[in-house]
Amino acid sequence: MSDMWELSDYEPRLPVSEKSNPLTCDIDRATPNQIVKLLEACDAQMFQEETGSVYQRFFSNSIIQTMLEVSKQVEIILKDPEDSIVVLSGCGTSGRLAYLLATCFNRALREQNQEPQYCYIIAGGDRALLTSQEAPEDNPEVGMLSLMKLCEGKRHVLFIGISCGLSAPFVVGQLDFCLQQPDVYIPVLVGFNPVCQARNEPMPGSSFTFKGVEGVAQRMQEVQGGQRAFILNPAVGPEAISGSSRMKGGSATKILLETILFAAHRAVYSHTPITHSGVTEHLRRYQKSVELTYSHSEDIASLLQSAGLSLQCAGRVCYLGWGSLAMMGLIDASECIPTFGADYDDVRGFLSGGYEDMGNTEGPLSSLGPQFCISHKDFVRLVLPTLTDQDTVVLLCSHSDDAVGVETMAGRVRGRTSSLHVLYHGQENGTVPDNLSSLCSSTLNIRWPGSSCGSSLHMQWELSTKLVLNAVSTGAHILRGKVYRNHMIDLQVSNSKLYHRAIQLLQKLSGCPECQCETALLKALYDTEDLPTHILSASLTTHTLTASRRSKVVPLALVCLLTGCSLTEAKSHLDSRPVLREAVEVCQASSPFGKP
Repeated sequence: MSDMWELSDYEPRLPVSEKSNPLTCDIDRATPNQIVKLLEACDAQMFQEETGSVYQRFFSNSIIQTMLEVSKQVEIILKDPEDSIVVLSGCGTSGRLAYLLATCFNRALREQNQEPQYCYIIAGGDRALLTSQEAPEDNPEVGMLSLMKLCEGKRHVLFIGISCGLSAPFVVGQLDFCLQQPDVYIPVLVGFNPVCQARNEPMPGSSFTFKGVEGVAQRMQEVQGGQRAFILNPAVGPEAISGSSRMKGGSATKILLETILFAAHRAVYSHTPITHSGVTEHLRRYQKSVELTYSHSEDIASLLQSAGLSLQCAGRVCYLGWGSLAMMGLIDASECIPTFGADYDDVRGFLSGGYEDMGNTEGPLSSLGPQFCISHKDFVRLVLPTLTDQDTVVLLCSHSDDAVGVETMAGRVRGRTSSLHVLYHGQENGTVPDNLSSLCSSTLNIRWPGSSCGSSLHMQWELSTKLVLNAVSTGAHILRGKVYRNHMIDLQVSNSKLYHRAIQLLQKLSGCPECQCETALLKALYDTEDLPTHILSASLTTHTLTASRRSKVVPLALVCLLTGCSLTEAKSHLDSRPVLREAVEVCQASSPFGKP
């Protein structure tokens, strides 16, 4: 079943990144332990060998070769840095990982007494690092202008645009600009669909596409042989929860780009040549990190269950972290709002030193509102006084962090809630300090082999933390009823990509025609049983702006489609049964429409 998605007749209209994963079709009915095992099986698909199918995989020779070539382009810039720069760009999770990678490798350069060479761009600016800012993703011109401004005066730019589904307008505008300036820019497109499955419809307000004769991906393929552009797009299989690339897509992005950049740094500063075997070995190291993390599946499931119970009783889940592990908590928390329709304070992340540690381009953002208050001091001031046993707090730390500081914070939290847990990255034979362990109701101690060290080890800690937190937040929202089968059903329809995704999802789950699904979506979106002309003729931008102020739009539309009930009746069904699958099945059982 794990490779059923590769068959040509499996959901043939959908690209890989949008398909549902056959492994997880009943994940909304799974226990916490089963959820973690299913997520483990899905993440293992990243490392499957090529089997002669139409899809390239991580270890395909063509993918490894492209990674080598891109790494050598980075090496060139590191050796001749004057007026040169590496830019990483993306939207949502991809943009947050662009930030993480840029700051990580700039830190490595400073350790070598070198000037920073990496910059990041995220659609929506730095506020998108912490909250959903999906409207800017639809604007290719804004993407292009942000790149132009950042790179003004540069003579050599390696641009890495990340779009997991090969679909983001913001990124396509930047890639198109790079292709028009070949003397300065070398573009790299990172995604996880084959080019033939790239987004084909024009971007809002422009004629740009990824696919087609004049599409950006097609033009990049034409010049890749001359190493003037590169496409890096292994298939990693469908997401465990379809419709969100935050999990496997984000992990694969981190693995691929860190491998590329790490190889370039080793070539320049350790005089280790960039080789096929070296890149493959580094990828295998990440594979072992994934396996090591999931060897603690029972502990992860216990943490997941605690978080789920908190959300079910209107409590909160808070990640308190140190260093780059805290950033994984901030990233995971920021993704819950658009993915599950969560409130900003349902899942929150906090970083010990706040913006001073974060090092983002725009500096402190706390004046923008409480959701941008991210330091431990902010947590103590805003959250700690109201913590109860209904809230779950997870500490994210390692043996290299300030043990006294971690224990002090743990003591303060334990004074307010008994649901205190720690995810601890330690040495091979190490244990969680007794003082810390005694304060926590559970400890997840991941012991790392002595052969790993330095920045490479920290990157593995980050990936491991990401996998655990993705499992915790996803599993908690599954238990809360925010997933239908294996679909993120309560998504925010806040840009064109998500609007079309919502219609596709309604089609798939209801069996109704596209036009009927769009009508149901608009009725739920505008909260009306009748659609007047001004709504039917409104622009897609108007629809998505309206959707940003609504909740449960897609669930309401689905219940109406499946049962033929009114919006008022659908709201009543969902209010009485917040677990969507239960609400739908009860409605179907009592409806003359039955199952589609």
